[in-house]
Amino acid sequence: MQEALLAIVALFVAVDVLGVLPVYIGLTAGLPSEERKRLPWQSTMTATAVGIGFLLVGDPIFRVLGVTVGDFQVAGGILLLVLALHDLLTPGKVLRRPTPGVGVVPLGTPLIAGPAVLTTLLILVQSQGYTITLFAFGLNMGLAFVILRYAGAVEQLIGETGSRAIGRVASLFLAAFGVSLVRRGLPGFFPR
Repeated sequence: MQEALLAIVALFVAVDVLGVLPVYIGLTAGLPSEERKRLPWQSTMTATAVGIGFLLVGDPIFRVLGVTVGDFQVAGGILLLVLALHDLLTPGKVLRRPTPGVGVVPLGTPLIAGPAVLTTLLILVQSQGYTITLFAFGLNMGLAFVILRYAGAVEQLIGETGSRAIGRVASLFLAAFGVSLVRRGLPGFFPR
């Protein structure tokens, strides 16, 4: 149970759907209501397909390259730390003009299933296994769908400032998770 909870929280922090919410609202503001109703499904299905595809090919590629769990933990931890610092230190994300494919790119990937999610998925599958990782990923994609589906209501509830604040706190947790991964991966570099 503790492992599943860790996986769910780690992916929730990596997905950062509440941090994506202001970008989502900005990107979809100029779209017709029919298109906006379709976007949560399109973007979460794209993110799910990207995540599962990465899980299927990531591990075998690492075996061929001789990359160990420790190697990936350190590299993934550094990447997550850099991504979190980037989110914390940039004043805001540039919003693009809405296009018909906005649900696939940039919403589905890289905003929902970006480098942080893909790195977290591979690390979790190495440490927790496929069952727990897929369960946690599916749960997070379902939650992302619900939040995006009711983006207007969520925005009214927490406000734009609240959404940004939650995104910043999530970035802090992502940075802490990245440091934790580096700490756990380093002992593999120093044989006893």
